[in-house]
Amino acid sequence: MSKFIISGGGTGGHVYPAIAIAQAIRSRDPGADILFIGALGKLEMEKVPAAGFPIQGLPVAGFIRRATWRNLAFPFKLMRSLQLARKVIKQFDPDVVIGVGGYASGPTLRVATSIGIPALIQEQNSFPGVTNRLLGRRVRRICVAYPGMDRYFPAEKVIMTGNPVRTDLVSLDDHLPEAYMHFGLDPSKKTLLVMGGSGGAKTINDSILASLDQGLPEDVQLLWQTGRYYYEEVIRKLSDAGYLEPCILPFIDRMDLAYSCADLVVSRAGAIAISELCLVGKPVILVPSPNVADDHQTKNARNLEEQRAAVMVSDKEANAVLPGMVTEMMQNGTTREQLGNQIRKLAIPDAANRIAEEAFKLVEIKTDRHG
Repeated sequence: MSKFIISGGGTGGHVYPAIAIAQAIRSRDPGADILFIGALGKLEMEKVPAAGFPIQGLPVAGFIRRATWRNLAFPFKLMRSLQLARKVIKQFDPDVVIGVGGYASGPTLRVATSIGIPALIQEQNSFPGVTNRLLGRRVRRICVAYPGMDRYFPAEKVIMTGNPVRTDLVSLDDHLPEAYMHFGLDPSKKTLLVMGGSGGAKTINDSILASLDQGLPEDVQLLWQTGRYYYEEVIRKLSDAGYLEPCILPFIDRMDLAYSCADLVVSRAGAIAISELCLVGKPVILVPSPNVADDHQTKNARNLEEQRAAVMVSDKEANAVLPGMVTEMMQNGTTREQLGNQIRKLAIPDAANRIAEEAFKLVEIKTDRHG
């Protein structure tokens, strides 16, 4: 029986791909023993058990890149996390450790590689974070989603696998009637899907409000995920303006249906959101968040823009530029079709299986070492 530890999380962009990898491992070997290591208090501590996998939590937290008293606790949490990770790894004795990014992956993979356990990391972005750049020197495989990653990692370790995404994003056209019914949308109108992540994106929300002030074309309807933090504020502003037509939700739990009826998408540029958009082949205006480490999202969006697979609008320009751009693109079916065709070419639908395959190759390395 093969044994795997999967470590990382913090956000849905790390947690759901990690679960997808675990499910791909189980599909290949139903008897595989899989343990997650996450960060206490983070999303993975809820979502991983809900998906049917055990998880151990570490007290690790990120280093805040500004002067704050909370950074004083960082070295103590890190040392305690290294100690706990070592204890868990020695007790579980995995064949392979997989890091998916996030706070917990650093201590876990640092310990695993220091005691000779084969490891791989999955780098979602086109520009790797500090932790993965450091771990890249220690692990056996580096699974990436963008070309040219040998600029940051040893070329002989880099494997192009893509980013794992949810498995329900196939045959979307088959779900089109269900999608219109589910969201209460008009099949005779074009649909603008707006999403800023589960927490929401204030800049995107404000830009869409400005679009409504300027007036969307009459044949366009909104399917709008405001984010839980901004939902009441958006509803209040729309109510004050007497505008209550669009389908407005704090969170969309059926993204397969949302993508199915979308004619144009406005989105942040997280790695997993982009991978989903590639898979479904939807034209998108990307508004990268400026509030992420190393400005990952801008680099992700620029990579697509350079391949004519998306349009990018900077966060600071969005309020002024996005309303007019949305109107223009909703009226230009040729542009939307070209963008959709280009972004679809970048899809790697079997990414989770590719990563699982690399993990099983590493199992053989440990088996050979122990005879």
